Amino acid sequence: MNSANAAVADNGDQASKAKLGEVLIEVNNLKMHFPITEGMFITRTVAVVKAVDGISFHINKGETLGLVGESGCGKTTTGRCILQLETATAGEILYEGRDLTKLSQKEMSSVREEIQVIFQDPFSSLNPRMKIGDIIGEPIQVHGIIPDAGERNKRVRELLSLCGLNPKFADRYPHEMSGGQRQRVGVARALALNPEVIICDEAVSALDVSIQAQVINLLEDLRDEFDLTYLFISHDLSVIRHICHRVAVMYLGHMVELADCDELYDNPLHPYTRALLAAVPIPDPTIEANRAHEVVKGEVPSPINPPSGCVFHPRCSRAVDSCSKDVPEFREIKPGHWVACTEV
Repeated sequence: MNSANAAVADNGDQASKAKLGEVLIEVNNLKMHFPITEGMFITRTVAVVKAVDGISFHINKGETLGLVGESGCGKTTTGRCILQLETATAGEILYEGRDLTKLSQKEMSSVREEIQVIFQDPFSSLNPRMKIGDIIGEPIQVHGIIPDAGERNKRVRELLSLCGLNPKFADRYPHEMSGGQRQRVGVARALALNPEVIICDEAVSALDVSIQAQVINLLEDLRDEFDLTYLFISHDLSVIRHICHRVAVMYLGHMVELADCDELYDNPLHPYTRALLAAVPIPDPTIEANRAHEVVKGEVPSPINPPSGCVFHPRCSRAVDSCSKDVPEFREIKPGHWVACTEV
């Protein structure tokens, strides 16, 4: 086995370790490659976009795992693969021991009741031609949870109230509501099937800061009340620190660091994680003016032709000759703190 395959295999074996009975979702060596084709009648693949390239992690029941990284690193693609909105190129996605990548559409139907999603844009994710009550009630009707229309409407109003909205909003259209209200509708729709897992894909990034805080507090309250499990995808490190128990950092389709939230923010080990945290502004102007900034040189490489070895080495201030040749092992530096860097 070459060094690259050995690193990926070890990543899958080690990063998914947890105490028996705690793991709800386990992702092993997940890859999602998108082919680029040319030709109209006879097509051929000319390149491959390696959006996700061999990542492994697990999510424990009742926790919130944050998935962070800059745009294009593969965060959303990872979430879509778990939801089976994208068919993974390789790897396993285990939910309560079942590999979702091997389930039929009929078998996935029952799983979709357990795993729901809150999308980034609260306007484009809601059908503008449907009333709010119909949008929330549709999944309840499709999955046959409450066949009776009257009882279903009552449940819709309960969900609206639970998410901090007036039950009368059921008769409104999405364009008649503010962005924060529409996102609360998205939360209500995600709760409609009583799921166990909710994937929040940049769920607050399109909202004003004050509205962000309200929606985050709502998500925390719902997590505690219904024992929900979240995969919280975001590029906002301040939001991640507030709501998440553990944080995974991605770069160019790879997992570079994974640790408990406080540990990662207080003791970042990977150079990319350090750079991300250094870019977060501090509200005190005196501290902000005097602190040292770790600037990352260069541009993000193309996922069509990623660098050999460590994908971060062309921009890393600590890179040595071996970084361009060997894929770093994703290893546990200390209990619960995983890093993919040979220089740590």
